[in-house]
Amino acid sequence: MPDLSGKAVAILATHGFEPSELLEPRQILSKAGAKVDVIGPQKGEIRGWDHTEWGQSVAVDVTLKEARTDAYDALVLPGGEINPDTLRADDEAVSFVKGFVKAGKPVGAICHAPWLLIEAGVMAGRRATSHPSIKTDMKNAGCDWVDEAVVVDGNLVTSRGPDDIPAFMGKLVELISAG
Repeated sequence: MPDLSGKAVAILATHGFEPSELLEPRQILSKAGAKVDVIGPQKGEIRGWDHTEWGQSVAVDVTLKEARTDAYDALVLPGGEINPDTLRADDEAVSFVKGFVKAGKPVGAICHAPWLLIEAGVMAGRRATSHPSIKTDMKNAGCDWVDEAVVVDGNLVTSRGPDDIPAFMGKLVELISAG
């Protein structure tokens, strides 16, 4: 695995994140040497949604109001249904995402998280994947949607869900290391 020492990565999430899609990427990035901050709308903790009930809580390291795109080398967007659906209605969250894409920094979005990329208006003409249930949303946003474990298009890395985390993180770490 490439060494990410000296790199800083933001994970943008709120209540209802898919636990494996936040916790595993955070662990992989930290193990590679990156400084990883969980960015959330408010101070305190956010809770994951574990299939049918609230799951593990995670501390928010930096609030959206405090977070600056230029302080990070990359962005990870975990899925779940509740988390990205809530964040795409938050103008600060959408602006934060848009800032990374416009700066050409690596952005990894898994499962339902590409909803945030759609809301940011950055999917037209891109090749990407997502959870199959939002395939139509992706296509309607002008995306060339494909059913693959991981898709890299420029600075965007997308993936379908928890089973694809190893492939997703492999490509994202590669991009962060190269950047």
